[in-house]
Amino acid sequence: MTDVTTDRPPALYVPSAEALATVLAPGARPPRPTALSASLTFGWRAMLKIKHVPEQLFDVTAFPIIMVLMFTYLFGGALAGSPREYLQFFLPGIMVTSVVMITMYTGVGLNTDIEKGVFDRFRTLPIWRPAALVGMILGDVLRYVLGALVILGVGLVLGFRPGGGLLGVLAGIGLLVIFSFAFSWVWTFFGLVLRSEKSVMGVSMMVLFPLTFLSNVFVNPVTMPGWLQAFVKANPITHLVASVRAVMAGSSDTTNLMWVLLWSAGFLVVFGTLTMRRYNRR
Repeated sequence: MTDVTTDRPPALYVPSAEALATVLAPGARPPRPTALSASLTFGWRAMLKIKHVPEQLFDVTAFPIIMVLMFTYLFGGALAGSPREYLQFFLPGIMVTSVVMITMYTGVGLNTDIEKGVFDRFRTLPIWRPAALVGMILGDVLRYVLGALVILGVGLVLGFRPGGGLLGVLAGIGLLVIFSFAFSWVWTFFGLVLRSEKSVMGVSMMVLFPLTFLSNVFVNPVTMPGWLQAFVKANPITHLVASVRAVMAGSSDTTNLMWVLLWSAGFLVVFGTLTMRRYNRR
């Protein structure tokens, strides 16, 4: 384009040094987000993914309902004399099983983001580096709470009556969420190490099925062979189920509670450290 009066091209605008200094001044940049705000932002991202893909909630809604109904009416009469009696024993255990099983989706979701290249973009942002990982797990905490509440609601409809009342129920769900948060770091590590989401899911199921089924979820371990009882007693799921049962019934089990907290701290320290080392070296 030319100047119609002089037939000469217009002069280019060259900003002054003062203008450049104003634009590039450090004070003009937005403040760097804190570790907490960055983690909460990524947690919100995880919840938005559920909003846009509501099918993800199938494993915390329909699946637990099917499990409660099937085991209560299929085995309740044979194991406890009546489905209602069995439900009092069984419901805290199936709540633990269902919530612990969905912790694997933390690793699956992380591996999917890595394959799509999303995490490479996150690593270039000027934020606290673990924020993306911590935020993803914080978002999954909502799934844990929702799954526990769905199972509790179905149990109350079927006749489950917690002796510990509201406080006992809240304490039981709190213990379950604390353990699940720590346990999900195991799958976060596998999500970084393994090559595909199918591999993460396969390894997770190989670990979770023995832990949940070879425990005190469905029956009292005293009826098991001695060698199997030794595994069941050392199983962290056994300690968690016993603790949740106790607080929901209005009593306390100090030994199992201590083991739950120790297992949670161990998972968090060991696999949290391994995860961050792997994440920083990618």
